[in-house]
Amino acid sequence: MINSLSRYWRVFGTALSFVAIGIGGVFVFPALNIFIRDRERRSVVARHVIRFAFRGIVSLMRVMGVFRYEISGLERLQRQGLLILANHPTLIDIVFLIAFVKQADCIVKSGLWRNPFTHATIRAAAYVRNDDYGARLIENCVTAVRRGSNLIIFPEGTRTPAAGSIVFKRGAANIAVRGLCNVTPVVIRCAPPMLVKGEKWWRLPSCSSHFSIEVKEDIDIEPFIVEAGSDVLAVRHLTDHLQKYFIKKRTCHAVV
Repeated sequence: MINSLSRYWRVFGTALSFVAIGIGGVFVFPALNIFIRDRERRSVVARHVIRFAFRGIVSLMRVMGVFRYEISGLERLQRQGLLILANHPTLIDIVFLIAFVKQADCIVKSGLWRNPFTHATIRAAAYVRNDDYGARLIENCVTAVRRGSNLIIFPEGTRTPAAGSIVFKRGAANIAVRGLCNVTPVVIRCAPPMLVKGEKWWRLPSCSSHFSIEVKEDIDIEPFIVEAGSDVLAVRHLTDHLQKYFIKKRTCHAVV
């Protein structure tokens, strides 16, 4: 009985958080698009607003008992021009990361640009669109990092399946190699699992989940480029290395 009541309360807290995000997208960010005409200034303001809003969402979900969390290595995110790569176990990983990363940028699926609840937010923040493919998308990502944005990427491209393993695509490594960007890895763990791929958002576990978020030391990409002798091989080797790295780190206990 108590577990059932607890689950219903956490489902309510999760729904309330999602509604709050939607309300911001419908009412707050359209105003920014209207009143701040300069695109660069608007994106800076929008990203600040999103960051503090997501920090509030994280706090709300914690207070309501949806989850608990701990973060280590947070000081490593207090820089500019980072290429942040993270594994992707849950639906709210991006909320956590943007909440604690200044001037965060990310690659946004085209469907979200057309979504009435997210379009204004994404447009105001000037996030990278994934409408472009190949070299142009990589160029846009590299440009974002060089301008001082902290680009967040999930190399899997989607959430890790509940019973699946981490499989990285080569896009993130392409950005690192072509842009000569070192990688700032972030390892995310969630137990018991919640908001995983293939599960309805309201099917929460019987008890509150615990998030462990570790910001690791940067991975220097220069050795991969030097040893490979070509960008193509460097991308392949870096992708393999990152995939093995995250698989190993995900299974380790968090260090606080």
